[in-house]
Amino acid sequence: MQLLIVRHGIAEERETWAPRNDDLRPLTEEGKKKMKEAAKGLHALVPKLDVLASSPLTRAMQTATILAKEYDKNEPVKVDSLVPGQHPPAFATWLKSQATRKVVAVVGHEPSLGTITSWLTAGMERSFIELGKGGACLLNLGERIEKGEAMMEWVLRPSQLRAVR
Repeated sequence: MQLLIVRHGIAEERETWAPRNDDLRPLTEEGKKKMKEAAKGLHALVPKLDVLASSPLTRAMQTATILAKEYDKNEPVKVDSLVPGQHPPAFATWLKSQATRKVVAVVGHEPSLGTITSWLTAGMERSFIELGKGGACLLNLGERIEKGEAMMEWVLRPSQLRAVR
């Protein structure tokens, strides 16, 4: 299995969005535009997705919907273990339920995505990587979805994804 991990695009600033519910904080117009360009780069690098999942928070779902359109996929699956503050083993439990899939894409938030990546690749439940808004990485999980078993194929900043054609 390959796991494509994508951080949500540029969202409204937390400070200006407060005191409204942060879970509902949306992408900005610039964030949507840049994510559409990055989605084309992702599609060139990873031509096919078997499943597309997302944190249920608005900015992640909006990002996943942009990816779904680029990949001609249905609505993204909402996965609660991608909500900020969850622990990587909870995400691994969901990921194991997708074991028959070859390419799984997920959209979420930092620092949770960095922690998931660190746990899957190095077995550490603290982040050693941070994806930029709209950035992504690709992990090769092989046959085992366990801590410390994955191999990182690549990690790209959003500007690098937008430059891929």
